[in-house]
Amino acid sequence: MLLRWLMRPARVATVKTLSPHFRLVGLEGDALKDVAWTAGQKIQVAMGAGLSARTYTPMSWDAGGGRTRLLAFAHGEGPGSRWASALREGESCQFFGPRRSLELVGLEAPVILFGDETSFGLAAALRDSLQAGGALHMFETTDVAESQRVLDAVNLGAARLIPRSADDAHLAAVEAEMLRLAANGAQFVLTGKASSIQRISRALKAAGVASSRMRTKAYWAPGKTGLD
Repeated sequence: MLLRWLMRPARVATVKTLSPHFRLVGLEGDALKDVAWTAGQKIQVAMGAGLSARTYTPMSWDAGGGRTRLLAFAHGEGPGSRWASALREGESCQFFGPRRSLELVGLEAPVILFGDETSFGLAAALRDSLQAGGALHMFETTDVAESQRVLDAVNLGAARLIPRSADDAHLAAVEAEMLRLAANGAQFVLTGKASSIQRISRALKAAGVASSRMRTKAYWAPGKTGLD
């Protein structure tokens, strides 16, 4: 009863398969109307019975029409992957939020967003955020071809994609590019894998970049759930 009281009901209006691991999901319903939402906030979608839920960053929110869009990344065998893979139009779901997750208010161009496959939805929201003024997107990714296909589909095709290496050696190139951009006064939004964020933020701080120029949010870490 408590769970149902806290959650908002929604109907799955659209489900579009963009690639083997990504689905673009549209939710709608009266409970989504007149909702205050800002880019970077999250919702938590209930996964079946009990209190299990998975977190998503809405790409957009139409408070007048009662609609929102999510980009679901199905990877591994967890509840979120099963939910995204099995989702069908017309089904119902329950979610909690939107809630504060990553504060993007006050960002001024140039803005650099670093992340990975879990950050694509945030990138779409940031792109459409007036205060962002245009952002450069840089993502570490396991499958560059698949990621490019997905980003093209959501109008983020200009993003720079860096293929992951097993020992994270690819992050050296990311650090070098970030330090170059920092010299031009960029502000940074660092998201995705916790260890990648830690490494890049350390490099930026060591180069004298003030914490006020960085916003960070870890979405996942190997072997852990519920970071956001």
